[in-house]
Amino acid sequence: MPKTVLITGAAGGVAGYLRRELGTTYRLMLSDVRPVEELRAHEEFRAADLGDVDALRSLMPGVDAVVHLGGQSVEGPWGVVLERNIVGAYNLFEAARLEGMTRVVFASSCHAVGFYRLDETIEADAYFKPDSRYGVSKVFGEALGALYADKYGFDVLAIRIGNVAERPVDRRRLTSWLSPRDLAQLVRIGIETPNLGYEVVFGMSRNTGSCWDNSAAYRLGYAPQDDAMSHADRIGTAPPDPDDPAQIYQGGPFVLAETGGDPWKR
Repeated sequence: MPKTVLITGAAGGVAGYLRRELGTTYRLMLSDVRPVEELRAHEEFRAADLGDVDALRSLMPGVDAVVHLGGQSVEGPWGVVLERNIVGAYNLFEAARLEGMTRVVFASSCHAVGFYRLDETIEADAYFKPDSRYGVSKVFGEALGALYADKYGFDVLAIRIGNVAERPVDRRRLTSWLSPRDLAQLVRIGIETPNLGYEVVFGMSRNTGSCWDNSAAYRLGYAPQDDAMSHADRIGTAPPDPDDPAQIYQGGPFVLAETGGDPWKR
């Protein structure tokens, strides 16, 4: 029988890509506070709020792994980030522990290290430099994964996701782009690798010239199929403005965002 994988935040865009890419391999339990439409034969939807531990516990029986995408996906007011990403992540891990489910793929973010400069090359074990309250919440989630791996024997893969899309659309995302099929490959590594323990990798394709060194992912068998530079001819290559922090730092506009929303779309 195929494994059953729980995807939280299943109504979001990244989950939509995973539903497409993983559907031939796994049975998918989809969960969100919003309904997920047009379920396929291998999919089931069950609503649950990350603030409700009992509801999360009810999702765990029969599940082989959790892909935790749920929560706040952009910068926001502290109270929102706290409840959705910090309390919510804790509730997810704790619900899994209480139900004996010990494998989690955690959707971290490049914004956990967004205050490194674009002209610096960092590996996935680089010390945290969050660029936002959202980034701080992802630092917490990574630390939580390490705790549950060391204390409770979980297998946890934290993926510092860059930008998941069919293709990169600007100069900055030539560094951070992650194609849907490469994302799915990383998630499969998190689901399938025996005795994984705790690992952190960058969620990026094989992007030539990137400021991220993804050796940790390659060590786990990651072999990305796509390279952002294959799309570079569609993107302007003007040099960055040295006085614009959004063009200097790896976190882009997140280093400036205060009021919430997705600064990429401003």
